[in-house]
Amino acid sequence: MNIFKHFVMAISLILLFSGCKSYPLPEGAVAVKPFDLDRYLGTWYEIARFDYRFERNLNNTTATYSRNDDGSVKVVNRGFNYVKGVWKEAQGRAKFVGEPTEARLKVSFFGPFYGGYNVVALDPDYTYALIAGSSLDYMWILARTKTIPNEVKEEYVRIAREIGFDTDELIWVEHD
Repeated sequence: MNIFKHFVMAISLILLFSGCKSYPLPEGAVAVKPFDLDRYLGTWYEIARFDYRFERNLNNTTATYSRNDDGSVKVVNRGFNYVKGVWKEAQGRAKFVGEPTEARLKVSFFGPFYGGYNVVALDPDYTYALIAGSSLDYMWILARTKTIPNEVKEEYVRIAREIGFDTDELIWVEHD
């Protein structure tokens, strides 16, 4: 077996057996608990994010969550590339990292490679959500509507800043 095959096998085994430790929360962040996936399902509008390569030049971005037959979550992210004038869509799958009553998931859009998806703030009506990745490089503010009240925006930015996110770098998404 050549060295590349050994490397791929070793990485695969690490990912397979690493469990929760592979999808940590940023220090200071706590996932929402209790969490009700059924109430979270449906379409969310992206209100703010950092400038990610995979979302560059997108506005009108949404994330739609539904259940797959196997119990995982189907994720459909969609946005309009205003530079190229085309819609872009990515489909993925999310799974709970631990108990389904804690809003800690891992999501994949590329086969066996997963990233952290942690709901760290959520209003009681499941209308607004603050999402953190596994590090301070990934954060989103989502809402069930295309806009959010200023007090919610300020509160979620405050929470994100307290966790350690550089909120000055947020892109506020246009929905037109």
